[in-house]
Amino acid sequence: MKRRELFPLAAGIVAGTALAPRLAGAADKKSLVLVTNASADFWTIARRGIEKAQKELPNYTCEIQVISEATAAEQRRVLNDLLTRGVAGVSISAVDPKNEIDILNKVAEQAVLFTTDSDAPDSKRVLYIGTDNVAAGEQCGGEIKKALPQGGKIMLFVGTMGAANARERVEGIKKSIQGSKVEIIDIRTDEVDFARAKRNVEDTLTKYPNIDGLVGLWSYNTPQIVEAVRAGGKQGQVKVIGFDEDPVTLRGIADGIVDATVVQQPFEFGYQSMKLLAKVIEGDKLAIPANHLDIIPTNVVDKSNVADFQKKMKELLGK
Repeated sequence: MKRRELFPLAAGIVAGTALAPRLAGAADKKSLVLVTNASADFWTIARRGIEKAQKELPNYTCEIQVISEATAAEQRRVLNDLLTRGVAGVSISAVDPKNEIDILNKVAEQAVLFTTDSDAPDSKRVLYIGTDNVAAGEQCGGEIKKALPQGGKIMLFVGTMGAANARERVEGIKKSIQGSKVEIIDIRTDEVDFARAKRNVEDTLTKYPNIDGLVGLWSYNTPQIVEAVRAGGKQGQVKVIGFDEDPVTLRGIADGIVDATVVQQPFEFGYQSMKLLAKVIEGDKLAIPANHLDIIPTNVVDKSNVADFQKKMKELLGK
């Protein structure tokens, strides 16, 4: 799957690649695996968290499985392969929770199941690790209102509305802008096809030349907005709000194209997934909160703090 500049996926993050060395005796170690919902630099950062956890969990192999297609069918295939391998713990960002309940529950019967980034609350998962996406949507809505104090018409862009995090972010945005003069024209989906994501923005700028704001809800959406706005000469004419810390998004903030982005902490998604899976496997009942949620807060990056945040990301990824 295609991806962006600056933080390309390393060769070791392809599907089926273990982060721990396959040394003698590794077959005796229990496997903990994080399954992504796409191939994205967001998950490269999560991988760094998994690498940290691996150093602290010598009796386990900690892995990441990057799916080749952002579909429930592809996740089902990966999960069945993991069950065949006898994986001990899985943390997954569910692409389409409603249509994955059967396979998720199958995993839960044979291994410890967590969700991360995108929840599947109706499954038998033990814990969700990640963002409160409704709250993050409200935070995003606050930035939209700040960028458009007099109101205006906006378009939202996301991979699929089948994912819980997409629906919840939209819910939060709608809640935040209620009573304001901000109006959502529509939500354009792209099924995690980056070319289609960019076309969605280009088509929007053509159909609505006076549109006031463009909002990207998944990590790759805002970079596609940035490229389309730049190519169309719309810098300064349309407000852009995003999610996550894509380098193109951060550069867009520095260049004045993007007003702000709501960033999650994918490093913690990866790290906490591995550490807590191991604790549950080892029988630590106190590792899981009573509400089965491990909420990791989001932050806003804008012109005031983008330089410091870019430096932090470079240090984190060894760039």
